[in-house]
Amino acid sequence: MRAVMYRGFGEEPELVDVDRPACPPRGAVVRVRATGLCRSDWHGWMGHDGGIALPHVPGHEFAGEIAELGSEVTDAAGWAVGDRVTAPFICACGRCAECLAGNEQVCDAQRQPGFTHWGSFAEYVVVDEAELNLIRLPDSLGFVEAASLGCRFATAYRAIISRGRLHPGEQVAVHGCGGVGLSAIMIAVAAGVPVYGVDVSDAALAAAAELGATPIRGGEGAADRVREASGGGVDLSVDAFGSPETSFASVRSLRKRGRHVQIGLMLAGDATAAMPMDAVIDGELEILGSHGMAAHEYPDMLGAVASEAFRPIELVGRTISLEAVPEALAAMSRAGGAGSGMTVVEL
Repeated sequence: MRAVMYRGFGEEPELVDVDRPACPPRGAVVRVRATGLCRSDWHGWMGHDGGIALPHVPGHEFAGEIAELGSEVTDAAGWAVGDRVTAPFICACGRCAECLAGNEQVCDAQRQPGFTHWGSFAEYVVVDEAELNLIRLPDSLGFVEAASLGCRFATAYRAIISRGRLHPGEQVAVHGCGGVGLSAIMIAVAAGVPVYGVDVSDAALAAAAELGATPIRGGEGAADRVREASGGGVDLSVDAFGSPETSFASVRSLRKRGRHVQIGLMLAGDATAAMPMDAVIDGELEILGSHGMAAHEYPDMLGAVASEAFRPIELVGRTISLEAVPEALAAMSRAGGAGSGMTVVEL
């Protein structure tokens, strides 16, 4: 099969021919039809994720068709070769304490395509524990739109609805208006609440405004601008970028008893970034992490997408070929190089 591979962290990826992956007894091999290009892939390529072994094939947001089922996947699961599917980027084991408690998104033995093993910048990808992790796609949902849900939209959906506990009448700030940030804005705007999109990029601010958010210039003083625009601070603030500056500004944007949700990755030297704990204590603020979404939570989101309560396809800024992935990944190292909205690879 064709795949995009890098042999060293930060080294230019290449399009290569490699063997098709073997199917695990309890897993499946999926023929990739579309896969998202995400900042998490960039973090992995740069060596910020300690679990990646070289050489490596990245990619973790995908949709496609079942090409092969493992010998231990039971008929009762109802899966067949050719079924249209996606999977969460966190593939749970189904047997650890967290899985048994329904928290598959923080599985103790999780597998992540594109991180713990080769991913979806390839014609085929492995999904472990197929009966637990495969998700059937509605007939109305195309592969490109389904791939755009994978990491960013699903993560944003759970961050706003479940972890953030958004209520009517509240106000929301989203710091970082890339793919996951614009997803969070779309979800919050659909809830009918005031939303503020914060970014340093003119293109990102324009995209946020097009979705219905009030654009606010990021950088120094961003939190003050959010507090002024919202009349004293927002109830829910999300760092959708992942940096010491954006996470700090997100917390500082809150009114008393507000909730900060961190979904932008904080890796390498940023993993122990400072927090304004004086404000956290004085205002009884909540600091919450949100890590993807378990497969069993997908039906509500897919139902909302199928009914067009949300239209994630509008967040796809461009589609590219597998051949274009190396340059697109490298562009994420350059200011403004990633463009606005999501990039999805069609195979």
